[in-house]
Order: sequence, then C-alpha cells, then structure tokens
Amino acid sequence: MSASVSRPRVGVWLIGARGSVATTVVAGCAAVTAGLHPPTGMVTETPPFADCGLPPLSSLVFGGHDVVDCPLPKRAEALAAGGVLPPGLPAAVAAELAAADREIRPGGPAPGGAGDTRDAEDLITVFTSDIRDFIRRHGLQRAVVVNVASTEPAPAGEELPASSLYAAAALRAGCPYVNFTPSTGLHHPALAAETAASGLPYAGRDGKTGQTLLRSVLGPMFAQRALTVRAWSGTNLLGGGDGAALADPAAAAAKNAGKERVLADTLGTVPEGEIHIDDVPALGDWKTAWDHIAFDGFLGTRMILQTIWQGCDSALAAPLVLDLARLLARAHEQGLAGPLAELAFYFKDPVGNAPSSLGEQYTVLLDLAERLRGEGRPQPPEAEPFGATGAEAEAAGTTAERSGAAGAGRRHAATAERSGAAGAQAPGVARAESSGERR
Repeated sequence: MSASVSRPRVGVWLIGARGSVATTVVAGCAAVTAGLHPPTGMVTETPPFADCGLPPLSSLVFGGHDVVDCPLPKRAEALAAGGVLPPGLPAAVAAELAAADREIRPGGPAPGGAGDTRDAEDLITVFTSDIRDFIRRHGLQRAVVVNVASTEPAPAGEELPASSLYAAAALRAGCPYVNFTPSTGLHHPALAAETAASGLPYAGRDGKTGQTLLRSVLGPMFAQRALTVRAWSGTNLLGGGDGAALADPAAAAAKNAGKERVLADTLGTVPEGEIHIDDVPALGDWKTAWDHIAFDGFLGTRMILQTIWQGCDSALAAPLVLDLARLLARAHEQGLAGPLAELAFYFKDPVGNAPSSLGEQYTVLLDLAERLRGEGRPQPPEAEPFGATGAEAEAAGTTAERSGAAGAGRRHAATAERSGAAGAQAPGVARAESSGERR
C-alpha cells in the first residue's frame, strides 16, 4: 500500500493470542511485510483501498490474552507440520513470533471459576491494565482488540462470560473492538450503558470464511432468478480447537445461528433443513463444508445444487483479521464511532443495519473506503451500543467522536430497501466466547 512506513505504530491485541488463527495472523503479517509471500486474501491490499490511510502492515505490533502457554514459535512449528503454514516460515519469522509471544498475558476464567476468587470487575481491571501497559510500552498511537478465541456456549443468567470481560476491558482501554467469533462479547445487557457512552468504532460478529460466504452469494442468486428454494441442509466437518469447542451443542447453536440467518435474510423465507457440525480431530485445522440445496424451477421442475468447500480455517481467517484491524484503526483515527455496518462483508452476523448479500456488502465496504480516504463526511451512528472507554477517553473527547461519527447504517438500510434486499441485521441474542486456544 502507499501508506508511509513512518506512520505511528498500531497495536493489535488478540484474545486467544496463542491459537491457530492468531498465530497465522502474526506469522502472515511478518511474511507479507518481509516480502516472503503476497497478501493473498487481504481485501485491504487491493486497489480500491489504496490511499485510504490504513496503517501499513509493518506498523502493526501484536500482543494479547490467552489461557494456554504454548509459545507462538512452537505453535507456528506445529501449524507448519500440519500444512497450515508454509514449510520454513516459522524459522523465517521466528523473531516476530517471539516478540509477539512476549506480549501475551494470561487470560482468565469466568469469575469464580476453577479456584479463581476474583469477580468480574477484578478481571476486567486486570485485562484493561494489560492492554494499557501494552500501548504505553510500545508508544502506540492506538490499539485494536480482536477476539479470535474459541466459541463459548451462550451465558446462563446475567453473569458476564469471558468474552464480555475482554470486551469491557477493550472499552475501558479506549480501543476499537472486533468480535470475530459468534460469542457474546459486547452484546451483553450489562455492557449497554458503557457501550452507549463509548465513541469507539466496533465490528462483528463471527468471521465469514467458508460455508456462509458461499451462502451469502448463492442465496441472493436464487432470489434474483426467482427460483424457489425448498430445502437447504449443511454439514461441517472440522477438527482442532474449533472442532472441540463446537462439539458442545450450545456452542454449535451459537455458531449456526449466523449461518441460518443469512438464508432467511437473502431468501426472505426459512427453507427446510438444518446445519450439523461434527468434530473430527484428525482433520486438524482443515474443514469441509457440504451444502445440499433443493429448489424448484419453471413449471415446478425439481432440481438440486450441491457444494463442497474444503479449506484451512486459519488461512481463511487470518487475512480478514488483518483487514479488520487496519480498518478499525483507521476508522478510529477518522473519528468514526459505533457499529460499522459497512464491515458486514466480513461477518456472518454483522452489527448495525447492513445488507446480507455479499455483493451489496462489498459495495458498502467500498463506500467505507471512500470515507476513510476523507472524501465522505462522518455522521452520527444510528445505534447499537458499544461500551465505555473510561475517564481517559471521555477526557479525550468521546462526545466529539460520537457527534462526528459514522451513520452509514441508515444510508445502507435505505439502499437495501431500494434494491429489494432483506438485509437489516438485528444484534441477536447474547452468546458467549472463550479465551481458549483458537476460534
């Protein structure tokens, strides 16, 4: 990109920082920066995002929280052995992996769990301090917190799950937030007041990397061609930490909700069929997604479309995480606030008012590129609360940020209406995320 390497450094604080996705993010960023590999899969490295003022990859500094203690260099070696990372890459970027690993701090269980006597407020205070210390140590201009941890079951009762503790810490540290998981994060009623007072941009949730990516293309195709979808069933086979986490029916239900919502929004109806997720440990970081679509054509002729998606979850997710960190950092710099509906392109269950069709989502993403370039005038956000940055951020002028912030939700909702898209997304019910190994 054309951004100057002299720009101030920007932090990327990863929740689940020693997992497969996070390790691939750090190794991949180092490899692309060094010219060892091209930025394949990074939308922010394509021409429409040139001159948008995005922080260069060379300016990113990594840290994070995790509950596991396997060092990143060792994790990278294991991923290379499994074919996730190219052979020799862990050695080539060993210094960068070790530097990021030194910035990883212990995560925590839910309050009161596993012998931990700290309450939610205690844990949030510790996590907030970790992030602020990271920013201070490196003299960072700003930092973006990205949740790439394993999916949690939905929380029971009013207690904050681990994902929400980390989200609250992001707010209080004054950091934009990305929820790349289907977990609760900011979407907990207890965070509503802090969210409303924040003045920070945020995005989520649940990164769209495979099966749902296809659904967001195929659903609109059937609707636009006036073909009647009778049934749409799907199966996911995957291993690794994600497969183990999603073996829990409650976690799988949280994951599937976004997949199913895409069909309801793009088709305007809910077809028969369900999605199944099977944990197959032998597959490791690789996953296979199969969809079976039954539809009617002219004169009721019955037809079938089947798709098979075989991919590496970490390699699919990592470029999106880098995109989102850069976009959120620039949005924060530009004074945008609230839910960035324009980033729906990246998520199964996007926040704010956004279309569900991938084509329309890409169009509004390009709108955001223009705004980040400074050619659009920020407007107040419509909506959905995020969280508080604390006294420091208030003193820095969050009120001004809110009054000058992004309101593309209304504009894009109107666009979706005009084009006949059933795209407005509701925040959805609260879900949960873990601080575990990987998404």
